[in-house]
Amino acid sequence: MTVLHAITSRKRNATVTRAGLLAAATERFVREGYDSVSLREIASDVGVDVSLVSRYFGGKEELFAEVLAMCPSGADMFEGDVSDFGERLATKIVIDPQEDKDLNCLLIILRSASSPKALEAIRKSGEERFFGPIEKWLGGPNANIRARLIADIVMGVTIDRVMSDDLGLGDEAREKFRDRLACILQSAIEI
Repeated sequence: MTVLHAITSRKRNATVTRAGLLAAATERFVREGYDSVSLREIASDVGVDVSLVSRYFGGKEELFAEVLAMCPSGADMFEGDVSDFGERLATKIVIDPQEDKDLNCLLIILRSASSPKALEAIRKSGEERFFGPIEKWLGGPNANIRARLIADIVMGVTIDRVMSDDLGLGDEAREKFRDRLACILQSAIEI
């Protein structure tokens, strides 16, 4: 199939075009952040007219919000017993390899947080997809504070993991780090 044929086919298939625009936008936002990305560049990456971005998403802010909505929600953190939450989460972020999608979402947030237009979408997504659900799951007094504490700890460790592959630690040291992190996370939900 030629590139022209693929583009022509894509233009006729709204689902494929929309998915292509989301994928291109995600890649651009990961690399460049909200303010440095133009809708024309995104459309060009897909080989479609820029007017299709407006047609499918409304504008850059809505497209950005849609990209954030595709990020993993962290719902898997709430599976299992509360008593081993710290260990499950610490293992996920320290030992288990991070999924590209998780890391991409963090990079999008970090590279876009200085933009007032992007910041509102980041806050809304965080409340709807992370803070709200974890507050509800935790319940009880100060659930909002405990949720923020957990999120801040996780974000810090994840940023470190992005900057220094495997946290700059050997296998044994990483296991010890995970064990200490598990205790800290567990204590954060029990406050």
